[in-house]
Amino acid sequence: MQPARLIGTILTLGLAIGLAGCGQKTDTQEGTQVVRIGSVAPLTGPQAHIGKDNDNGARLAVEEINAQGLTLGGKKVRLELLSEDDQADPKTATIVAQKLVDAGVVAVIGHLNSGTTIPASKYYHDAGIPQISPSATAIAYTAQGYKNAYRVMANDEQQGRVLGQYAVQKLMARRIAIIDDRTAYGQGLADEFEKAARAAGAEIVTREYTNDRATDFTAILTAIKGKNPDLIFFGGMDPQAGPMAQQMKRLGLTARFLGGDGMQNANFLKLAGEGAEGAIASSPGLPLEAMPGGPDFKRKFEAKYGQIQIYAPYAYDAVMVLVDAMRRADSHEPARVLAELPKTDHQGVTGQIRFDAKGDIQGGAVTLYQVKGGAWQVLETVK
Repeated sequence: MQPARLIGTILTLGLAIGLAGCGQKTDTQEGTQVVRIGSVAPLTGPQAHIGKDNDNGARLAVEEINAQGLTLGGKKVRLELLSEDDQADPKTATIVAQKLVDAGVVAVIGHLNSGTTIPASKYYHDAGIPQISPSATAIAYTAQGYKNAYRVMANDEQQGRVLGQYAVQKLMARRIAIIDDRTAYGQGLADEFEKAARAAGAEIVTREYTNDRATDFTAILTAIKGKNPDLIFFGGMDPQAGPMAQQMKRLGLTARFLGGDGMQNANFLKLAGEGAEGAIASSPGLPLEAMPGGPDFKRKFEAKYGQIQIYAPYAYDAVMVLVDAMRRADSHEPARVLAELPKTDHQGVTGQIRFDAKGDIQGGAVTLYQVKGGAWQVLETVK
């Protein structure tokens, strides 16, 4: 063999060995196994405030578990959270998913958005590792038949039905305009809302579309104003909902403004300004103060990370559900953990967590909120 070819062969073997090492699921440090868990959310861009909220919720759970001590299969285990930024972009989400699989994570908490969770889910399914989303609500996520896909909050079918019925039966809306951002979440929620509102007797006077990067809705809102609706429903997130509410006020639109959990947070209030007053939004689950572990979680989380946005308690619970399954399996091996996840019966911060055959949470509640005096106030919880 020529020297140059010999050197090339040695380098190739070295690279292969190095990559094989990167694919190991655990390392051992001072007699303790390091087990890696992925956490994915938008950590940069317009939704970074929500993404960091998710990541911090998961991180708080990991820190608490490590502080308490975790033993699996007779060996001490330390969890390591690998945080990745999918930028709320479906293509980036698949790249990040493959990166985590290659890094040897044993499970993934995420993604935040339905539009990123769904395309990424195939990578985790093919790798045979559990995926638990704290916040992806699109029906399609758990309708794929993947036995590794779970979520710890109510889906859009539940939330959309509550919103549609509330709009017609409680707000007495008869002429409704709908706008959605064409994401899996925004469009999916709007579809379910429209279905429920029509069934309850409302007329949908128009349905308009935008995207999850837009901030100017003047043309859409001007066209809607000519339809004279008494309610406008928006399926999307707060970076769009806030400016939309502000522009509604500027254009003199008197229709009520209704949305889902994507706008039910503090950032909406900031972006909408005076336009926020009177807006109504839903959020899956109980109000934080009514959650079984809500007040204690709020104290611990806000002391370390500041104000809770939306999903931090659910990200925390997602990690705890995962570790509960690990303990019952007495293993971090994905196949053994996946065998235990369907048997979950966990008392979490957000409530009792049990899964149905699809991986959806059973009996998910939905709470409605309204902005009064510049703050979100609870209207009612529907179970």
